[in-house]
Amino acid sequence: MITTALTDEELERYARHIVLPEIGGAGQQQLKRARVLVIGAGGLGAPVLEYLAAAGVGTLGIVDDDSVSLSNLQRQVIHGTGAVGMAKTDSAKAAIARINPNVAVELHNL
Repeated sequence: MITTALTDEELERYARHIVLPEIGGAGQQQLKRARVLVIGAGGLGAPVLEYLAAAGVGTLGIVDDDSVSLSNLQRQVIHGTGAVGMAKTDSAKAAIARINPNVAVELHNL
């Protein structure tokens, strides 16, 4: 289980959320406790994963059965050239770790 107390690093990372009355510290803690499953790490799922990770959603699940191809890269910006041939789930997990190492990622390869 993920602890919901925000660390000093998280307080700094999410400062722009925390100052918003609609979110605040309590809202950021709710985001940290949240679990979101994203079906597909392609054209729509890729940016969704990036934004959810950056926002501090605590656990992201990724479901995909495809691998990264060169033709994906112009629209699936979570994947890079070095990920060609790699499972999209693995590529997305690596990108999420670079974006926000505080996010847990659960992979579901089909």
